[in-house]
This record gives sequence, C-alpha cells and structure tokens, in this order.
Amino acid sequence: MRAFRVAVEAQDMEAAVALLTDDVVFHSPVAFRPYQGREVVGTILRAVSRVFQDFRYVREIGAPDAADQVLVFHARVGDREIEGADFLHVDEHGRIDQLTVMVRPLSAAHALADAMAAELGARR
Repeated sequence: MRAFRVAVEAQDMEAAVALLTDDVVFHSPVAFRPYQGREVVGTILRAVSRVFQDFRYVREIGAPDAADQVLVFHARVGDREIEGADFLHVDEHGRIDQLTVMVRPLSAAHALADAMAAELGARR
C-alpha cells in the first residue's frame, strides 16, 4: 500500500495509523499472540519508529490494487542489521485490517525484542 509506505518513510506515524481499521490485527515478529486495535497497534508503530535506525523500504511486492501487499525493508537496531517485510492486507474500503511483520536474522529479532521492550517500558 503506497500511502502506508509514504507515511512510514516520512516517519509520519499518525498518517500511518490513520490508514488502519479500528480493529486491525497486528502479528509481531517477536510476540506469540497478535495485538488488536488501532490504539494498541499505533503505540507499537510509534515505538518501532523510534527503535529502528536507517529504516528504508527496498521493494514492494504485489499489484497496487491488490488486497495483499508486501513491503520489504532494511534497518538497524543498535549494531544489528535487520531485514524484514511488512505483510499488509486491506479491506474493501482500502484500509489496513491486518499487518504482519517478519524479520531476520534471529540475532536482529532478539535485538528488536529487547529494544521494543525497553522503549515500551520507558513510555509507561
């Protein structure tokens, strides 16, 4: 979804969150259970925007008007290089109702989990 990519690359998390449905489901690369709801997912997106350094999308997969699309990204978490993908599903109104994130390598996923726990813990 082009609008999500543009918002995230501009670090405009409010614009990214506005593209989510109220009951969006987020599957985290580091948590077993999914998160649900725009408010919770918005909190996660804002936190990850502070944790990722040198974030950039490098590829889009899927037709622009398809319900399912993938945005491949590269970033850093501390000294760890991370490669990942945002799997987006949009509803009939063009809003994101499901977001699944996968990352590699495992050492970067661990660094991401630790950094997110610290970031979210500091914000409480």
